[in-house]
Amino acid sequence: MRVLGINAIFHDPAAALVVDGRVVAAAEEERFSRRKHGKRPVPFSAWELPELSAAWCLASAGIGVDELDAVAYSFDPALCRDQESLGLADPWDWLRVEYATRAPQFLAAALPGLDPAKVRFVPHHVAHAASAGLAAPTAGDDTAVLVLDGRGEVASHLAGRYDGGELRSLRTQELPHSLGLLYEDLTRHLGFLHSSDEYKVMALASYGRPRHLGLLRDLVRVTDDGGFTVDRVEWASLTKPREPDGEMTEDHADLAASVQTRIEEVILDLARWLHDASGGASTLAMAGGVALNCVANARVAAEGPYERVWVQPAAGDAGTALGAALHVAGALGDRSVPMPGADLGRGWSDEELEAELRRAALPYTRPASIAAEAARVLADNGIVAWYQGRSEYGPRALGHRSLLAHPGDPATTARMNDVKGREQFRPIAPMVRAERAADIFEGQLPSPYMLFVHRVRPEWRDRIPAVTHVDGTARVQTVSPDTEPLVAELLAEFERLTGLPVVVNTSLNTAGRPMVDTPREAMELFGSAPVELLALGPFAVRRGALGGGR
Repeated sequence: MRVLGINAIFHDPAAALVVDGRVVAAAEEERFSRRKHGKRPVPFSAWELPELSAAWCLASAGIGVDELDAVAYSFDPALCRDQESLGLADPWDWLRVEYATRAPQFLAAALPGLDPAKVRFVPHHVAHAASAGLAAPTAGDDTAVLVLDGRGEVASHLAGRYDGGELRSLRTQELPHSLGLLYEDLTRHLGFLHSSDEYKVMALASYGRPRHLGLLRDLVRVTDDGGFTVDRVEWASLTKPREPDGEMTEDHADLAASVQTRIEEVILDLARWLHDASGGASTLAMAGGVALNCVANARVAAEGPYERVWVQPAAGDAGTALGAALHVAGALGDRSVPMPGADLGRGWSDEELEAELRRAALPYTRPASIAAEAARVLADNGIVAWYQGRSEYGPRALGHRSLLAHPGDPATTARMNDVKGREQFRPIAPMVRAERAADIFEGQLPSPYMLFVHRVRPEWRDRIPAVTHVDGTARVQTVSPDTEPLVAELLAEFERLTGLPVVVNTSLNTAGRPMVDTPREAMELFGSAPVELLALGPFAVRRGALGGGR
């Protein structure tokens, strides 16, 4: 079966293609439209259909629109109720439901040749669940699945179990109770303008003390049946709201720490309940925007009852395109295959990359090893723009569209945040070869998708200060030579030169912009940022190089 998945309802519009149960392509529309999170400058963002990413998915697989067996849309308007009955006040909800109801017609217009009758609605949280439970290494067997986000049609949470590719829902939590909306509300109170800025609050929490935890335990409670309640929090009674450009105070950090800690406790309780209710599943798969909280994920892995915890790398709404496609493919009889990795987006051949360099008239070389060339620049404390293979699906740069730097210089954190235009309290992350990770970090390993935090072993904290957060943790990406041979080669060479098996890895973009996706975008970033080397496939472009293309 050939199933195209579509997310286009709240934010992060995306498309994914599943063929015979295998994920063959997936990409967010922002990588094509260059609008961060796919949001137009209006409050209601669902009008951005992933037209470009959907067309690319099909073209990359050589599949015509008329050859699709189904199109899976990750929202079911038939499940919706009015906002008043859900205790919410969303003035755009009626428009969202109207839009979703007409999705078959909109998609047929966007993808000429599509029969609207092939469009199938998939409940939002079922799509999230499938993106985890059907894409995890266990691929639908003996897998508990926990979904937590802001909201779906009428709920903010789903707990269930996959066996034989079939989802058995065990508990949902109806709105207005929502951990995601609680965190989003706090995000706004702390002066972050975008609803996708929750990761900034998570970083800020490390600087504070959870001194409001008692109150939050009264207001955010877990119920005996696997659900939870969230009462209204009067943020202003705890600390003054922060203006977007205002001073970040100790009070703000303490409030962030308090909410972060309570969120961790609740997620851990929900995971424990699910383990019992699911009959002791050995694997927990997680999705939904709250599953991008890598601090909470680490606590579930460390303190929860599961042998393995796996988090969908595109855990936010973009991942529902993949989940919807997997769910419908399963309903049509296909058995899901584990997700091969997060590098599911666009890529260019060496010939195409060289043509782009020639077109831009950039001086370049083709060294014997681009990994060794990059390692030498990093060892000299230079910054490398690393552009290799297919782009990542989800919000994390995982060695395909990355900015790399030296972890041993304490000034690297401020330097990289300056390059990217980010707040200085935000940490930067390390990548490390999988076989070296346990020597340096404590926590769930391997960690290929950078979705858990790890304790940096005390003897290493002074050696890699740039990636050691204020609380002694790091958000680690482990690299296997089997799946990422080029990055593994770079790490090995860097260790040979410096004695450090770790390299700084952050996303190849600047503030407010999506990660670069095309060679031209990579060259534009290189031209505008203080980066010493652009490693574009096998080609090297150095800052200040003279002469024409080779």
